[in-house]
Amino acid sequence: MKGKAGSMLHEKQKQEGHIWGSMRRTAFILGSGLLLLVAFWNSVTWHLQRFWGASGYFWQAQWERLLSTFEGKEWILYIIGATQVPSLLFWSFNGLLLVVDTTGKPNFISRYRIQVGKNEPVDPVKLHQSIRTVLFNQHFITCPVLVVLYPILRLWGDPCRRELPTFHWFLLELAFFTLTEEVMFYYSHRLLHHPTFYKKIHKKHHEWTAPIGVISLYAHPIEHVASNMLPAMVGPIIMGSHLSSITVWHSLALITTTISHCGYHLPFLPSPEFHDYHHLKFNQCYGVLGVLDHLHGTDTVFKQTKAYERHILLLGFTPLSESIPDPPKKTE
Repeated sequence: MKGKAGSMLHEKQKQEGHIWGSMRRTAFILGSGLLLLVAFWNSVTWHLQRFWGASGYFWQAQWERLLSTFEGKEWILYIIGATQVPSLLFWSFNGLLLVVDTTGKPNFISRYRIQVGKNEPVDPVKLHQSIRTVLFNQHFITCPVLVVLYPILRLWGDPCRRELPTFHWFLLELAFFTLTEEVMFYYSHRLLHHPTFYKKIHKKHHEWTAPIGVISLYAHPIEHVASNMLPAMVGPIIMGSHLSSITVWHSLALITTTISHCGYHLPFLPSPEFHDYHHLKFNQCYGVLGVLDHLHGTDTVFKQTKAYERHILLLGFTPLSESIPDPPKKTE
């Protein structure tokens, strides 16, 4: 019995030794990686901060000129920065994409289509209906909601305050906005796929199984507020962000969601394969970054597809649908 007990004790100590050794190796690798990341980050941000600092006086002067122009009417400046500037960029980008969607030209863009054979060309009746809904959401939902949020933003910090944020602070805000959007969009999006809400609310957005850029804002008004607007606005509200940060963030969010829906896997732009697959299959890939999909296992089917292999940044000019084609369909 003593020999058996000693053997078990020895085995337990051996296992503990393996665990501690593994933990030490993990800590060493993570620590080394973190030090390298911090060194690289400090180097990059130092150079960017120099550029920001050199141009900072110029932007500060322009901002103060705007403040003097809208003195006493800062809420108008807020509406322009939070809604009109991002909307202008949204329609400028989508205007270019709509030319390709409706004409199939130029070929050097249309050849990057993800779902080959779909929207070639796009249905004009369906497109016009979608554009009307997007315009309604932008003008009659987004603007009033942001007007209501203005006094809430001012409780944490006046978005039109005189001093612009530093470059480092803006980077911190951007990271926080991104994480907040990922969490809020993922869970609100999954909730909208519950049968109770899907049929009455979210089904409208999923009318497009092969999405195009402009339908990124094609949604029921309730969805537009709960799943499009709030995930993008909660971050700036919590951080008490400056209008300049809000303008840049909203613009980036609209351009990013346009790319996710555009239907083309274009060179040097983020991959839209993840969300395109969601529109195709409905029950996979709910998030923006994919972090929560990985944690909740809502991307397991996606990871078994060729679309997952193509879900990379395209650094060449050969379409990934050619270099990583779908397997041939089985014939009966």
